[in-house]
Amino acid sequence: MGSGHLSCWPHHQAGAAGDTGTRGTYGVDVMKAHRLGELREFLMSRRARISPAEAGLPDGGARRRTPGLRREEVAVLAGVGVSWYQWLEQGRDITVSPQVLDSVARVLKLTSAERRHLYALAGLNPPPLDVDPVHGDMCGGLRRLIDAWMPYPAHIMDVYWNTVLYNDAAGVVLGMRPGLVQNCLIAFFTDSLYRSRTPQWEKLAPQVVAQFRAACSERPGDEGFMAVIEEAKAASAEFAELWERRDVAPGGQVTKEMEHPLAGTLHVESTQLRIPARPDLAIVLHTPVPETGTAEKLRWLTSPEGRRGAFYPVAG
Repeated sequence: MGSGHLSCWPHHQAGAAGDTGTRGTYGVDVMKAHRLGELREFLMSRRARISPAEAGLPDGGARRRTPGLRREEVAVLAGVGVSWYQWLEQGRDITVSPQVLDSVARVLKLTSAERRHLYALAGLNPPPLDVDPVHGDMCGGLRRLIDAWMPYPAHIMDVYWNTVLYNDAAGVVLGMRPGLVQNCLIAFFTDSLYRSRTPQWEKLAPQVVAQFRAACSERPGDEGFMAVIEEAKAASAEFAELWERRDVAPGGQVTKEMEHPLAGTLHVESTQLRIPARPDLAIVLHTPVPETGTAEKLRWLTSPEGRRGAFYPVAG
């Protein structure tokens, strides 16, 4: 019997010794054939969804043998050759460019997720995922999510690390408040309250800057990131020095030690989670480290008794 624990590491199934050559090449060919076959079926299904009227074409009043647009109509509307589009939809191994795929995606009215899928099937690196208008208004559900995380701190930030929402525990523990600069990067370097509660601030600072550079690399040339960087440089010489190191680190999980004036030492794991339907947002959850007494302290801090204690003047 197994222990019932699942590993967080990916599993790799070992093959038989000595079969990595021919079988590896054959496997690549099979996967490519499958990908091109999926490309064919995907394009045909998307083309069938779009009526001539939806594409801005007259229907001519004649009954069509197949639903949706014809191949030649897609080609004309996308500004590509009819033969080329036919080869693309047939799943032939041809050279494609992002510009041409974007033109096809526009004619077929693909969503952001469908456009990325088209890129992958065509063998290109998918573009960044945009927010689908269907998922534009998720604030109510996200508010309920972070409120359900109580009594532990949680907040939501956008791609530039601007604070969008935070729960009561984030205010009590992390010092998030209406009067604070609402950018997490700038607040990290300029908020004296947060810094006074973070004994390991100097250790965390390089990691925070490296993670922000990684976020910038996902959107090269984005003016929004440039504005945050310039503001942070002007506000903090420490940030300016760390930024010049050009270190890069992925956002993920960071263990923090914090000193709260009422509850004492808190040990939490800060985990950044992406929202597939809202790629412009990330949820940051703070989880108490086991066997540190932090869970009990957080419950007390957000209890009526703990909240009353916060009304009295306390250093920090």
